[in-house]
Amino acid sequence: MKKVISASFGEIALKGLNRGYFENTLVKQIKSATREFGSPAIYKDQGKIYIEANEEYFELIENRLRRIFGIVYISPCIRVGKDFDEIGKASVEAFKELMNEKDIKTFKVETRRVDKNYPMKSPEVSSKIGGVLLRSFPDIKVDVHNPEAYLHIDIKQYCYVYTEKIKAYGGLPVGTNGKGLLLLSGGIDSPVAGFMMAKRGVKLSVVHYHSYPYTSERAKGKVVELAKILTQYCGSIKLYIVPFTDIQLEINQKCNSVLSTVIMRRSMMRIAEKVARKTGCMALVTGESLGQVASQTIQAIYCTDNVVDMPVFRPLIGMDKIEVTDIARRIETYETSIQPYEDCCTVFTPKHPKTKPTLAEVEMDEKNVDFECLENIALENVEIIALTE
Repeated sequence: MKKVISASFGEIALKGLNRGYFENTLVKQIKSATREFGSPAIYKDQGKIYIEANEEYFELIENRLRRIFGIVYISPCIRVGKDFDEIGKASVEAFKELMNEKDIKTFKVETRRVDKNYPMKSPEVSSKIGGVLLRSFPDIKVDVHNPEAYLHIDIKQYCYVYTEKIKAYGGLPVGTNGKGLLLLSGGIDSPVAGFMMAKRGVKLSVVHYHSYPYTSERAKGKVVELAKILTQYCGSIKLYIVPFTDIQLEINQKCNSVLSTVIMRRSMMRIAEKVARKTGCMALVTGESLGQVASQTIQAIYCTDNVVDMPVFRPLIGMDKIEVTDIARRIETYETSIQPYEDCCTVFTPKHPKTKPTLAEVEMDEKNVDFECLENIALENVEIIALTE
């Protein structure tokens, strides 16, 4: 009888001939995330990944696994051979542990007989193990429709018995869908956008625009902290901090104030695209939500997208602030995001920005500033910070 942790995946199982690539990537990421806990043994057994580690590390390992994209749920299991008596003993042990934590009155046994050579079929195993549990715990009853607890039995190369399914985030392993560059402000939205794209398998780099002294060093530190939190889900991240003060001052002095926010966003997008191409990123990622502010109307987004030639992903585009905030709380970026340090997007915000700018008027107004020169200077002075979990 051996205790292990199982990691179940979802859509990876649908990847056909590419499934092995996704599974192997997930195994590598599990190994990396759990290495500090004694380098546990990790193996695959017919549709799940198993982690064999010292029990004292189980809770820490489970917390790490919950943050690895591609895993749908996690279960502490008892692994035994396929002898029925062994399965029965493991079932009693697993249920005893559960009843020490919860007041259970009803239960159901669910069996998956992956090994079709096993002599008993799934319903028969469930029925017989149910009888074992009833004899061992006379105060509980079977309820096949609405049980308070489940005992799960997976019969594979080994037999795995468990009572918990700890929900994880699902998605796809980071890096299996290429690289993207996240435009990270100090607000609530952009960290959530990064999280959501990483969940779809995108490996993130991050760019931030810093307008010192109009934005403080504490504002910069806040963004570093947000990127650091994202590493818990995304792995290592390179953060590119772009000095943006001179560009904003030129826009403020020489451009029509009602267009200044869109013009600023266009400059940010041009710089981001250049950083992306230098770093192997194939798309930009922003935290924009349609109609949330003046620079996020459909007309403004059309104007900003016009300056880049690579895809721009906006995973929050159809979400409202409450939905985004709920995710931010769940991934633990919210408390950092609401720290009261201004970012460069809010420093020079006009009182009455134009919500329906046209591309022609924006391009005409931009001619007042030598953006190519200013943006090249900014790129030459980028600060790069390498972050790891």
